[in-house]
Amino acid sequence: MRKLALYSQYPFSSRYHILDGHRLHYVDEGRGPVIVMVHGNPTWSYYYRNVISLLAEGYRVIAVDNMGCGLSDKPQRYQYRLQTHIDNLTSLLNHLQIAKCSLMVHDWGGAIGFGYAVSLPERIEKIVVLNTAAFRSSRIPLRIRICRWPVLGALLVRGCNGFAYPASIMAVSKPLKKEIADAYLAPYDSWKNRVAIHKFVRDIPLSMTHPSYETLVRVEQGLVKLAGKSHPMLILWGGCDFCFNRYFYEQWCGRFPDAEKYYFEQGGHYILEDCFTEIAPILLNFFQRETGTEGDVKKS
Repeated sequence: MRKLALYSQYPFSSRYHILDGHRLHYVDEGRGPVIVMVHGNPTWSYYYRNVISLLAEGYRVIAVDNMGCGLSDKPQRYQYRLQTHIDNLTSLLNHLQIAKCSLMVHDWGGAIGFGYAVSLPERIEKIVVLNTAAFRSSRIPLRIRICRWPVLGALLVRGCNGFAYPASIMAVSKPLKKEIADAYLAPYDSWKNRVAIHKFVRDIPLSMTHPSYETLVRVEQGLVKLAGKSHPMLILWGGCDFCFNRYFYEQWCGRFPDAEKYYFEQGGHYILEDCFTEIAPILLNFFQRETGTEGDVKKS
């Protein structure tokens, strides 16, 4: 382990889990009930830094960097598929002997985290959902579709940093401080280091012939195992998300009618950046409560 002083507001120790010779980076902070955090594309565990600091005083917080992301290794010849990421998370939590945990998921972390959860629902306690999906949809913005195109997509995403860099601007309603934007982008500073960002975009299963389509179907069909009050859910949603828009929010509300829901009208895709001050007490209250839900709440 080593202390990370390179990134703003990320004072956590690095830990690594070895998978087929590659290092999967994660942080493991605090003691108590376990909360596992899974990020999306093109972020990394840095996205959860404020939540880690908030919750580590009373909980054991584990935040993983998906393979190819953040401080994990970035193998160039690797099966960057949804099932692989689910298997990696499962391997890490088995390695850490996590028998029970709560989940917090964002963006691609939704499909990955719920992929773990639906296969082992008896291990799941509570779930926090942040602007994500774990079900099929053909809704995808043109700007993301372009990044999937053969040749041009790779040139844009890996060569011109045309995914991670724009996200640092477009995924928030309030401009990020320079040091924070730089920290988001630091792990993705070259063609080689952007391999997973491109692979994540390519792995969105929009048709039945896509290699990850059946995996996503299994995740979607398994969501019913987590519905009801036995698995309390908190939905925190940014209303200004250009990708995971209100349609996705309503999908979650329909599938999990017992969930506690907060819709932040002015929050962007990186909802933890735009609205953390408001979100912090909601998170503490949710994890400290034994049971109970509240209604659909709008926040400006």
